[in-house]
Amino acid sequence: MANHVAQTLRSSMIYSLRRCTNSRLASRASLQSHPGCSYGWRIPRRSISHYRPISSAPPSAAQAQHEATCPPQTILVVNKLRTEPVIKAIDELLEHVKKTYPGVRVFSEDRPDIPEGAEVWRPGPQAEKIDLVVTLGGDGTILHAASLFSLGAVPPVLSFSMGTLGFLLPFHIDDFVKGLEAVFHGKATILDRMRLSCTYYDKEGKKVGLDGNEWQVMNEIALHRGSSPHLNTIDIFVDGQHLTEAVSDGVIVSTPTGSTAYSLSAGGPIVHPSLSAVVLVPICPRSLSFRPLVFPSSSSVTLRIGDRSRAAAGVSMDGRVSHVLNPGDSVTVQASPYPVPCINRSSISEDEDERQGEGVGPGKEDDWVRDINNLLQYNATFRSKALLRYSRT
Repeated sequence: MANHVAQTLRSSMIYSLRRCTNSRLASRASLQSHPGCSYGWRIPRRSISHYRPISSAPPSAAQAQHEATCPPQTILVVNKLRTEPVIKAIDELLEHVKKTYPGVRVFSEDRPDIPEGAEVWRPGPQAEKIDLVVTLGGDGTILHAASLFSLGAVPPVLSFSMGTLGFLLPFHIDDFVKGLEAVFHGKATILDRMRLSCTYYDKEGKKVGLDGNEWQVMNEIALHRGSSPHLNTIDIFVDGQHLTEAVSDGVIVSTPTGSTAYSLSAGGPIVHPSLSAVVLVPICPRSLSFRPLVFPSSSSVTLRIGDRSRAAAGVSMDGRVSHVLNPGDSVTVQASPYPVPCINRSSISEDEDERQGEGVGPGKEDDWVRDINNLLQYNATFRSKALLRYSRT
């Protein structure tokens, strides 16, 4: 019964990538013969509104099917600082891609430590189209990778941990062969992690920054008093209606993915990443009745620095300092039409005979349930595992 419930829950949260038309990879010649082919995934039409604002138009069925007929032709590798283990892991990964998937182009950011054999990639409207993003590092590496596509859609992200545990790291680097195989053979499953779109306005209501474009954040946007000794006074509007005047150290607007980050430390709720919701969390409010709120993803939240505020508000987006809002300035936050498609650990499976240690193997459980138990130690008792094992004998 428990396995049936887990299976049902998992199937309701993730969307399966369509199996590629060929079980084996095309050769270099066949890949080059389809220059317009793009790796993608199908999302059932009835579920589009679950991850996208109602106003956004879903892709046509013909377009979605066209995007799902080919394996990736371009890969962008994003990694943290190249320590010795990272260098070794990248070299092994690139060697495997070159040998197993000939014809696939590998790109890397324009930085001094670009891996040998990789082409330089720069974000922007004229950037080379990327079919798959592979990250090596921690959760911050994934956030950085998502920020490279801040003006549009994000390719599927295959993330590998380099010894650092995190909520966004389904694969260990030792599993890179299985992870790539799942993607290239069309067996991978994804979870569209919601992003927030942030637009800034000055006192006159004019858009500022990024030439009128919007910032995209995966975890949260936080307004805070920074080094000022004074509390911020922030007027909060939801869908144009004044909600409250917040007097606090700041306010966090978070995605479900970010609910286990800064929002959680500030006392916010834990929200499953498959949900479409906007989480509003105060930071050390003066009023004890100012509690966290959860809004539907269709809501638009505006944070305006009050005219009576004695301090400007610093703005952090996914941990990056980006703005200072003075009295009268504001930021409007709403769900982005471009989520981050993260490839799940459940995309790979392994034989139970090969498993060592406790717990079920990959492909047998919901990634998020595993994470809040293993990483967050959710509702863990004070009894140690050693005592628990002793009590069972």
